[in-house]
Amino acid sequence: MNMLIVLLCTKHNGSEFDVVIMPIVQAAPVLLTRTLLYTAMTRAKKLLILVGNPNVVEFMIQNADSKKRNTGLEFKLKTLTK
Repeated sequence: MNMLIVLLCTKHNGSEFDVVIMPIVQAAPVLLTRTLLYTAMTRAKKLLILVGNPNVVEFMIQNADSKKRNTGLEFKLKTLTK
């Protein structure tokens, strides 16, 4: 059986696992996002197990706040094409 702990789920882009276990703990709001919950859900082919505080899960569902990522990708691409 393939399993994934959600702390690693963002490092497995495109991968799916039969079972994903996601520990739900109190943390900084910037970490408790709907996007992280969605990522865990889409990695689980058969079963997603959420372990922890239901109030934190509710917070994550409501927290659709996403931050702009400053990767410098646009600058790098423009530099390559010059």
